[in-house]
Amino acid sequence: MATEETILSDYKFETLRVTSPQQFVYHVELNRPNKMNAMSKRFFRELTECFNRIARDSDCRVVVVSAAGRMFTAGLDLTDSAFLSEIGSNPGTDDEDTDAARKAMAIYHVVPTLQESMTSIEKCLKPVIAAVHGACVGGGVDLVSACDIRMCSKDAWFSIKEVDIGVSADVGTLQRFPKVVGNDSLVRELAYTSRALRTEEAKELGFVSQTFPDKESLINGAMELATHIASKSPVAVQGTKANLVYSRDHSVQEGLDYVKTWNMAMLQTEDMIKAVTARLQKEQAKFSKL
Repeated sequence: MATEETILSDYKFETLRVTSPQQFVYHVELNRPNKMNAMSKRFFRELTECFNRIARDSDCRVVVVSAAGRMFTAGLDLTDSAFLSEIGSNPGTDDEDTDAARKAMAIYHVVPTLQESMTSIEKCLKPVIAAVHGACVGGGVDLVSACDIRMCSKDAWFSIKEVDIGVSADVGTLQRFPKVVGNDSLVRELAYTSRALRTEEAKELGFVSQTFPDKESLINGAMELATHIASKSPVAVQGTKANLVYSRDHSVQEGLDYVKTWNMAMLQTEDMIKAVTARLQKEQAKFSKL
C-alpha cells in the first residue's frame, strides 16, 4: 500500500517529519536518524507541540508514528549535556554551592514537561498507531505505551533501560506499560533488569497486536489499518478513545457514568444516521470533519 506522502507545511519540526499519506491519516516520523532518533530536549518539546496541534486538526482522524533510519529510538539523548544537567542526570555538572532543595525543585519542574510529551499522545483523541522497527529503548517504551495500537517488525525489541543509567523511568512506562500487558511479574522483571523484550514475546504478552517481516511491510500494514479506522465516524472513534482511556483509570461504574454523560450529546450526531443508511445501502459512508 505504498503511497506518495504529502508533506504538511504547517508541521515544521527539526526532530519530527509529519506527512499525510492518505486522506485523514497523518504520519509522524521520528526524524533524527543520524542520532538513532535519540530524544533531546527539543524532541520532547516538539512532540508535545505536534500532538497538541493534531488534536485540534480536523483534517486528521488517525496517526501513525514510526521512525527514520535503522531503529525506532535509542532513548534519551545522552550527548545533550545541557538537557541532562536540567533533569539531574549529569553528575559532572554538580555545583557544591547549590542547595539540594533548589536542585530538586528545578528537576521537579522539568520532569512534568517530559511527561506531558507522552501524555499529549494519550490526550489526543485521534487514535495513534505505533509502528516500531529495530531498537525501542527507554523513552521509546514511554512513547509507544502511550499509543493506542502497537505493531512491530520482526527485528524490533523493547527495553525499559532507565535502571542502566541509574534512574527510575519517570515519563510514563511504569504507569502505562503494566496496564497494557497485565503481567505484573514480567513487568517488574523487565523494569528491574532492562533486558530486551523481543518481538515474539511482545506479541505473546499483548504489548503489540501485529508483527511484520520487515519495516516496509510494517509501515504498509500500519497505514492500511489507519486508513480503515479513518473511514469510520470520527465522532464514534474519538468518543471511543476518550472512554477507553477514562475507563482504564476508573471503576466500572464510573466508566458507565462517564460514557452515559458523553453520549447524551454524541448520540445526537448525524454520523449515526449516515452510518446506518450507508450500511443498509451497502455503500461507504462519508462523514463530515470533526
